Amino acid sequence: MPAHTAVLDYPEKEYILAGNRLCAGCSVTIAYRFILKALGEKTIISVPASCVTVLHGIYPKTAIRATTVNSTFASSACTASGLVAGLRATGREDWNVMAMAGDGGTFDIGIQALSGAAERGDNFIYVCYDNEAYMNTGYQRSSATPAGALTSTTPVVPKEQHKKDFMQIMDAHGIPYLATVSCSYPGDVYDKFLKAKEIKGTRFFLLSTPCPTGWWYPTKDSVKIGRMMVESCVFPLYEIEDGRLSFSGKSLSIAKSGKKKPVDEYIAFQGRFKKITPEQVAEFQRRVDEKWSALLARAGF
Repeated sequence: MPAHTAVLDYPEKEYILAGNRLCAGCSVTIAYRFILKALGEKTIISVPASCVTVLHGIYPKTAIRATTVNSTFASSACTASGLVAGLRATGREDWNVMAMAGDGGTFDIGIQALSGAAERGDNFIYVCYDNEAYMNTGYQRSSATPAGALTSTTPVVPKEQHKKDFMQIMDAHGIPYLATVSCSYPGDVYDKFLKAKEIKGTRFFLLSTPCPTGWWYPTKDSVKIGRMMVESCVFPLYEIEDGRLSFSGKSLSIAKSGKKKPVDEYIAFQGRFKKITPEQVAEFQRRVDEKWSALLARAGF
């Protein structure tokens, strides 16, 4: 479990400028602010087509104070691999390399490049910010979209397939560090990235980023939705370091107390689930319970 940084000890420098082109209520910038604070100035970011590309903007009008390379949709991880090789060849291995892509560019389009880099153990951090659809192009379904959710490509009958367990896929690569983080718990984000910064090899983060545009909830409630995901164990907070799993933050408290909230309230709060059936809600809860029990067992609870 990462150490807890006091609020007054966070770096004062801001890497995200005031004002950007993301949608109102977007939760990405909350976490991104603390990610960049943890990694610091010597960081190069590989960004594919995504909402984060919109956040970075087009030179010279950008909201981000960080060196950035725009890549194609499928190549964020292999671009990061090339940056690592270039820095090594020029003797600048004190720089951090990070790839940041959405769930569409990770679960679907970018999985081959990421899997290859992880198998090789290339020395960079990969962040998948998960808003559970292709939000930048009009909230089309991805393999991260949960069953029962409406999208622009499942507009009448909700998606039937369950969300892909991408943490399990990345864990199977045997990488030294992977973790889940949520925009609603920025302190946990900062501490885990500060820790990952000191680890060599491929490191993977799954970042939960609720989306008011695609999930159909009030723009003011992104942090609330993110907390509901953690409190109901839809999105538990944990890290896996050298194969050892440990919970952090609110999820650690839930693991100790055994008190987690049902998924009903989380589902009911979002318009994308307005056509979900009672049977799908029950199956959603069953799968959450099953996954949570498996994580508890692995963590030794």
